[in-house]
Amino acid sequence: MNKYIATLALAFIATLLSAQQKKTLFVIVDGIIPEHMERLQPPTMMEIAKQGYYQRAYCGGELGGYSQTPTISAVGYTNILTGTWVNKHNVKGNEKQKPNYNYPTIFRIAKDQRRPVTTAIYSSWTDNRTVLLGEGKADTRNLKIDYVFDGYDIDQEKYPKQKDDLHIQAIDGRVCEEAARCLKENAPDLNWIYLWYTDDAFHIHGNGKAADHSIMVTDQQLKPVWEAVKYRERNFDEKWLVIVLTDHGRESRWGKGHGGQSASERSVWVITNQKKVNGQFFRPTLSHADINPTICEWMNFEVPRDIQFEQDGISFLGKTDIYDLQTETYDRTVTLSWKYQGGNEKAEIYVATTNHFNTGGKDLWTKVAEVPAKECKYELDLDRFGKSGFYKFVVKTPHVTLNRWLR
Repeated sequence: MNKYIATLALAFIATLLSAQQKKTLFVIVDGIIPEHMERLQPPTMMEIAKQGYYQRAYCGGELGGYSQTPTISAVGYTNILTGTWVNKHNVKGNEKQKPNYNYPTIFRIAKDQRRPVTTAIYSSWTDNRTVLLGEGKADTRNLKIDYVFDGYDIDQEKYPKQKDDLHIQAIDGRVCEEAARCLKENAPDLNWIYLWYTDDAFHIHGNGKAADHSIMVTDQQLKPVWEAVKYRERNFDEKWLVIVLTDHGRESRWGKGHGGQSASERSVWVITNQKKVNGQFFRPTLSHADINPTICEWMNFEVPRDIQFEQDGISFLGKTDIYDLQTETYDRTVTLSWKYQGGNEKAEIYVATTNHFNTGGKDLWTKVAEVPAKECKYELDLDRFGKSGFYKFVVKTPHVTLNRWLR
């Protein structure tokens, strides 16, 4: 028997060793509306999409709801990094940001894994690392990024300001060069590229030939990065998740501004190289908030329950069954409702009446029920929980965790 167990153990170890190593690259290309992507068909990004998919999505949280979020660049990056909206992550603009690091970024989650996970950032804006990720700050437990390629935006000797902000386009080119080299030579496990110039082109020129040109130049800059990913997959036992997306839309009249809640400002897009996506990728609920949980799913990251209960998105990889949690009140009764897509899973219902997570504490989550997910609703008497004016609800299946606030 011992010999048999030893043989099984060796076989299990061999299987683990032979498994392809999973890596992730996500790219944020600033401020490109879907209409331009669909008309121009930038060849590098569309080659990635042909391996997987291109799909429209949304930013800006729930329109008119507690999670409504400005359609501004740094805000969008933080939606993506944390899987939450502004009511949680607290980044409200591009200046004087005050991130709530209690909602961890994908980089903090990566570094909290029991196994070593190497990370890299290639960024045309240094604040992405120093402020939004909070590298080296006590509130992020001194997060350290393994490979850093940024600071070019503050190097005025090498990149002096040019007319129409063309120095930013040059910086984007440098970022892509460094990213392609690092990916090819070092292949960090988790990689973020941020490219800036397309947003400047729209701000300066609006919709038109100059903005179109900026998109096509950026696409060409990304080509060696994509080639580096393909090189790693051909020559090493690696499987890469690639996600390319934008951080916000633009106002519809001239295309110069953004920040509001018009349909065009809330409209974004997502590209992935993965073909085996689930239903979430094609739903109207696909959003910025889905990127963090998707990367966690792909990388097999262990995510503590309290963090899962706060994330506002769901993975577009792996199994999915429920989505789009809503609340409807009647006196002191609330009805939780959700949409359902197949399966025979049970849905667990949890309630908390505090928001200690927001300040670094723990909330007391009470499991109040377990119902078939296909019932798509659960009615709850709020008087069971005293006279609190604030409630957090979670509906959880083995595959998906949905949350919603009521206040």
